[in-house]
Amino acid sequence: MKIGILLSRFPFPLEKGDKLRAYHQIRELAKENEIYLCCVSDKPVQLSHFKQLEPYCKEIKVVKLSKITILVNLIKGLLFSKLPLQVAYFFKKSAKKSVIHFFRNHKVDHIYCQLIRVSEYVKGVNDIPKTLDYMDVLSKGMERRIEKSSAYLKLFVRIEASRLKKYEHFIFSSFKNKTIISEQDRDLIIHAQNKSIAIIRNGVDLDFFSPKKKDKKFDLLFTGNMSYAPNVDGVAFLVEEILPKLWEKNPSITLAIAGASPNARVQKLAQKNVTVTGWVDDIRDYYASSKLFIAPMQIGTGLQNKLLEAMAMQIPCITSPLANNALKATHRDNILISDSVEEYVLAILELLENKNLAIDIAQNGHEFVRCNYDWKSTTNQLEKLFLTI
Repeated sequence: MKIGILLSRFPFPLEKGDKLRAYHQIRELAKENEIYLCCVSDKPVQLSHFKQLEPYCKEIKVVKLSKITILVNLIKGLLFSKLPLQVAYFFKKSAKKSVIHFFRNHKVDHIYCQLIRVSEYVKGVNDIPKTLDYMDVLSKGMERRIEKSSAYLKLFVRIEASRLKKYEHFIFSSFKNKTIISEQDRDLIIHAQNKSIAIIRNGVDLDFFSPKKKDKKFDLLFTGNMSYAPNVDGVAFLVEEILPKLWEKNPSITLAIAGASPNARVQKLAQKNVTVTGWVDDIRDYYASSKLFIAPMQIGTGLQNKLLEAMAMQIPCITSPLANNALKATHRDNILISDSVEEYVLAILELLENKNLAIDIAQNGHEFVRCNYDWKSTTNQLEKLFLTI
């Protein structure tokens, strides 16, 4: 089968969740299919990154977005359109014909569109079967940011959340098939037929993220793209609210915050026992060098890939009910779940002090992701969905 794939970012390097999902799905789909990849990009694509995708794609097209185009799109989107700004940001009207021509010229059998951000490019294409990967419920993620936004941003966030909710409903009928990352996210799509959205989970590369022995430099670890609002909010909650209470019990506890693009707020979290790394070449070194992994997510949607990676490397994990709703791990079997500052403090101290419990959680966590989060099986479900049309 010839599959056309449309993305809002070039899927390498793997510092964002949408890139990670796209990259591994492309790798798996390429084993039995021809892949024609079209990416919208607001940054130049480095040759080395391009070469990472070449082995899996018959042809790659990049739609370049200039800063001027983006600025004009956002102004028009805000003043003269009802499109969500996330959709307006990535849509280059003059490129729509060339995107459609790219897929038609290669006579693709199916178009797979990741995220509503790029769905405008293929809206109205009815002669080629299409699947939309909502991936996350962007409207709910934006809605959860409203209360934590500054006064001057609150109105814009509220408007964007409303537009996203309407657009997620509106675009539903433009695609024959729809997919999403979890049941939690599926049920938040406002549409009478949302139960028809197929659950296609993420996976984890168990060969890459495998247990690794290394001296433990840090007690706690948090990873992720550190300019992404849910990650910024989660790690700020950890440093500003959990750690002070934890240090009252044990002032020597250390934390590493490892991930690309730390914004100003994250950089200011660095202090005596808190290390902010920025981009690291091999995140596995930080997983292996840490005793515990903690993801106290308070906002956002979707599945936390960071938890899959840590569990795959047999690092005992602690997370929030919000994050675990998508993960579906079991409290005190393969993970610890906390819902308040006091619960996080108790969970951290218990795992640091009870070595047997930490080992059990780590080993059970590894087995949990091995059985439930495999890129080959999840992408096989996606491929079968393409064939149903």
